[in-house]
Amino acid sequence: MTVNWTSRRAQRLSALPAYVFARLDELKARAREQGLDLIDLGMGNPDGFAPRPVIEAAVSAFENAQHHGYPPFEGTASFRKSIAEWYQRCYGVDLDPNSEALPLLGSKEGLTHLALAYVNPGDTVLVPSPSYPAHFRGPLIAGALIHPILLKAQQNWIIDLSTIPEDVARKAKILYFNYPSNPTTATAPREFFEEVVRWARHYEVMLVHDLCYAELAFDGYQPTSLLEIPGAKDISVEFHTLSKTYNMAGWRVGFVVGNSDIIQGLRTLKTNLDYGIFSVIQKAAETALQLPDEYIKDVQNRYRGRRDFFIDGLTRLGWDMTPSKATMYLWVPCAVGMNSTDFALTVLQKTGVVVTPGNAFGEGGEGYVRISLIADIDRLGEALNRLKTAGITYNGGREKIEV
Repeated sequence: MTVNWTSRRAQRLSALPAYVFARLDELKARAREQGLDLIDLGMGNPDGFAPRPVIEAAVSAFENAQHHGYPPFEGTASFRKSIAEWYQRCYGVDLDPNSEALPLLGSKEGLTHLALAYVNPGDTVLVPSPSYPAHFRGPLIAGALIHPILLKAQQNWIIDLSTIPEDVARKAKILYFNYPSNPTTATAPREFFEEVVRWARHYEVMLVHDLCYAELAFDGYQPTSLLEIPGAKDISVEFHTLSKTYNMAGWRVGFVVGNSDIIQGLRTLKTNLDYGIFSVIQKAAETALQLPDEYIKDVQNRYRGRRDFFIDGLTRLGWDMTPSKATMYLWVPCAVGMNSTDFALTVLQKTGVVVTPGNAFGEGGEGYVRISLIADIDRLGEALNRLKTAGITYNGGREKIEV
């Protein structure tokens, strides 16, 4: 007898839309089978090694037997202390490392599990559209009713709180958001953070801010931590990851900081799901957070150079783009007459260049693709040459592109 296990899956899985990155993986595998040399600018997967001091710290920790057992559920005291010191150094925010900082198996894990810790089926959760998929997928798994906040290019992709209906605001439980933004690259002024704290305190809504791109900022721009805002810690938590800045995506290490009660709820859930981060990785992460400013400046210069190079190339192909102030992405309008899925597929099939369709980040992302600047200049130049050779341009809305 063959059992149809697909039909017996939990209902929570049926609420999830198809995960675009899994679909992209299938298409990439098919393209490779056809002999295409892919230039993968789809996922935000940094190229290269983690910093040498981080690797050396991990190797040294590997040779210490005490790091091979179960780590503490709440993370090692030394890593939590490093997190608190990093926040004080970068933002002037005081944190109690014993109650206001919790290491995570990457920020995606924490963002999703936070929803499981606080969302009951039928609860209303506010999520911008477009947004990082974990911001709405985690709540969906928990049974939330998602109220999308449609973002607009005309408003620089900043949340307009006045568009949230009064009845929705009164029953909302959580607002997820992130600036600098994945995928739009938008940055929000300090005034926005002050406004959202006032709004959330009035409606008693938990704020979940994803600050994963804090260090990838350019041209003198300094991102704001939500926790800098007076009163924010009463209602907020903020997530961070070492994946992007420190080329540690595969190491799976991040952390959440902020309100101790909210963090305790997440910790309680996690004690029933995992045993925390391998202590070796926590020692390496401590080292990363203690690296001198020169390392961060080198990373910023690398991504700024890639940004400028690729925007210059897109300009020669007809796009008119303002350089982003932060993140490792470009948020690029689709060629005229094409939706984001068709445009991404056309680019893949005609050039072997992989980009992410904007609708993967919610309905508000339609009409755009996200390009990850995760290749060196030579490889980015090859991607631009392939676009030019294939005749893929943006024609400013005058007529439909021929593809």
